Amino acid sequence: MSLTYKDSGVDIERGDALVERIKSKVKSTYGKRVVGGVGGFACLYEVGDRYLAAGTDGVGTKLKLAFDCDQHDTVGIDLVAMCVNDIICTGATPLFFMDYLATGKLELGVSEAIIDGIVEGCLQSGAALIGGETAEMPGMYNEGEYDLAGFAVGEVKKENLLGGKRVKAGDTLIGLSSDGFHSNGYSLVRKVIEKAESENSMSGFTKSDFLKPTRIYWNLLKGLIEKGLLSGCSHITGGGLLNIQRMNEDLGYEILMSENQYRETFFTEEFKWVQERGEIATKEMLKTFNCGIGMVLATSSPDLVKEHLDGLNEKVHILGKVTNEKGLFLNGEEFSAL
Repeated sequence: MSLTYKDSGVDIERGDALVERIKSKVKSTYGKRVVGGVGGFACLYEVGDRYLAAGTDGVGTKLKLAFDCDQHDTVGIDLVAMCVNDIICTGATPLFFMDYLATGKLELGVSEAIIDGIVEGCLQSGAALIGGETAEMPGMYNEGEYDLAGFAVGEVKKENLLGGKRVKAGDTLIGLSSDGFHSNGYSLVRKVIEKAESENSMSGFTKSDFLKPTRIYWNLLKGLIEKGLLSGCSHITGGGLLNIQRMNEDLGYEILMSENQYRETFFTEEFKWVQERGEIATKEMLKTFNCGIGMVLATSSPDLVKEHLDGLNEKVHILGKVTNEKGLFLNGEEFSAL
């Protein structure tokens, strides 16, 4: 039977419905300085000639694999990455990061390994780890378990803000590779792993193979942002390709390949393995995982962007273009209708 993200216990539509239900309540707290809030990659708060960009996230059920593998030195990188990759989509320079670690019983070695990962993530993103909170709560978590949350803040001058009206029809869409599943869709990944283990069909993969840390894109993007070469960025997380529309939902985004062409071009072996073992439809993969592309850029200067990224030994993937026809399209077909 073909598996879906909903089968693993995660209902994306219900999550979207909650956002819609709380929007007006959340906005009732806004003052004049709040520029962006619920629904975007990061929240924006006006401070003089610039905006503070803030984002918060966790690592999700990928932590369950860390518990099973007793491997805790990479999830801290995941935590920073999931927050920082969101705020840099606004063009913001990361300033500082804070973490929250909750556990039933504090294990010093485990906690130190987690913090080591957070420090590494902060070094990769140029953010200062200025503080955090460690909460020991007996009875709240099973033995050996914990949860993580993170909070990142950056700044961007008003004239350098990415996304929105800065994105124009005719812009080129460029994809940057991911390093595996990053930190989304792990309820479904774990369900597939459980199925494979029960059938004794892991086929050379181990659980730890799915603990590769989320890639942090700041070092690739900061030069492009400084040169003014980008009009928008999209962090490809939960929701997969549908995230591209968040750059400006009034425009259209045309991926110049079909579902199957996208699969053959970008799915690495671990994505193919999960799809095949879980008998997951390609569309379900594309709306759940990053599927090999972790960040999508919109630019009116693709040659200059390519030249810059070539200099950093980063492969450029030309995905398609921005159009005036609202929606997301793969090879001319609306993605939601596929």
